[in-house]
Amino acid sequence: MGNDPSVIDEMLRNAKAIAVVGMSDKTWRASHHIGRYLAENGYRVVPVNPALSEVIGLKCFPDLESAQIEIKEDTGLGIDLVDVFRASGYVPPIVDDAIRLGIPYLWLQDEVIHEEAVARARAAGIKCVQNDCIYREHAKRPDLNARR
Repeated sequence: MGNDPSVIDEMLRNAKAIAVVGMSDKTWRASHHIGRYLAENGYRVVPVNPALSEVIGLKCFPDLESAQIEIKEDTGLGIDLVDVFRASGYVPPIVDDAIRLGIPYLWLQDEVIHEEAVARARAAGIKCVQNDCIYREHAKRPDLNARR
């Protein structure tokens, strides 16, 4: 099933805090570049990687739950979108966390596909995109840069 362009548009316009699961401190990795790009374009980027304590000057969290707790304490609002840069096999527990934590949007980057997990997320009310690049989709919408 393809991604719904109206859902992509909604996600990019409504999300404020984006957890980047699998964000790397390696500057040549897509997760590093895209996390930086999102931060530079007005989103609050929340790196999630248990191997790191900081990425691009931002505190890095070991898991989605600890990130959600701190973001809620800090802003009163939680994470809006989970952007996944992990292999497809790691998606089901991330979906479990997103459902449990009440995160409304899930984005699986290029080549990250898990139909069963996405179906569970959608059944729980989470709007999903898979096998697409958040950077590419954001860059197609120059009006987003102007409004942030």
